[in-house]
Amino acid sequence: MASPSLLDLAPVLPVVVLDDPADAVPLARALVAGGLPGIEITLRTEAALDAIGAIAAHVPEATVGAGTVTSPALVEAAAQAGARFLVSPGWTDTLLRAMQGSGLPFLPGVSTASEAVALLERGVTDMKFFPAEAAGGTAYLRSLSGPLPRARFCPTGGITPASAPAYLALPNVGCVGGTWMLPQDAIEAGDWARVEALAREAAALR
Repeated sequence: MASPSLLDLAPVLPVVVLDDPADAVPLARALVAGGLPGIEITLRTEAALDAIGAIAAHVPEATVGAGTVTSPALVEAAAQAGARFLVSPGWTDTLLRAMQGSGLPFLPGVSTASEAVALLERGVTDMKFFPAEAAGGTAYLRSLSGPLPRARFCPTGGITPASAPAYLALPNVGCVGGTWMLPQDAIEAGDWARVEALAREAAALR
């Protein structure tokens, strides 16, 4: 079962795609300095596992996790790299067992009421709602809060600084996932002060 604290680290969980593991440590330090200690490194690039390992080793004040976890093999690789939590875009029983077996907090992805009910049956109450905007946004999540009061969500996918406050105002949303504090040009330029400033604005959304 996922730890409730994962949704309460900060109002925003940065969703990071890194091509160069050398960027991982300065990026993580900028996010932490801005007030966003939870950092999801997506397993979409060859640099991802090295980036997780670097942050785990050199930025202990960060809570670094792995995103786009889609198989038991990736669960194992992320845990060995030093990930402190796991996030998946969706789930199966096989993947869920692997995430539970890792001993790490995790957020399995859902986009329907049936998927959320199935997780609640299995004792999981913390979930990722993905892709948030495409799957119905705040209206959909608000409609789930009545029949499924125990489910708590981290909506991710298409969320912006303008739309984030509406999500964060919902009773069943613990935090939102986003990329807007990580402009590609800032990362490529090593403009960590800009990343820190954007992180600080995101941390102040709630």
